[in-house]
Amino acid sequence: MPKVRRQNLPPALLDHLIDRIRSRNIAAEELGRFVDWLDSEPDVPARKWFKRLPGMTVCGEVDLVKTFLRPEQVPTGDEVR
Repeated sequence: MPKVRRQNLPPALLDHLIDRIRSRNIAAEELGRFVDWLDSEPDVPARKWFKRLPGMTVCGEVDLVKTFLRPEQVPTGDEVR
């Protein structure tokens, strides 16, 4: 199973993620939880997936994080535990 890529992200994707953090008012505490989850080197499916955190949902596809959603938004893909 793939691992989440943390380096060499496409610049347009990185810009998109930063924009989502700002526009959805994602708190620093949530970003800390996200980093803690990344530090655990989780396996993710080789398809669309999502990870629910208390204050946001991380959505990805294969090894890339694609966006961040607010808790009330509905993700698609397989849930990662």
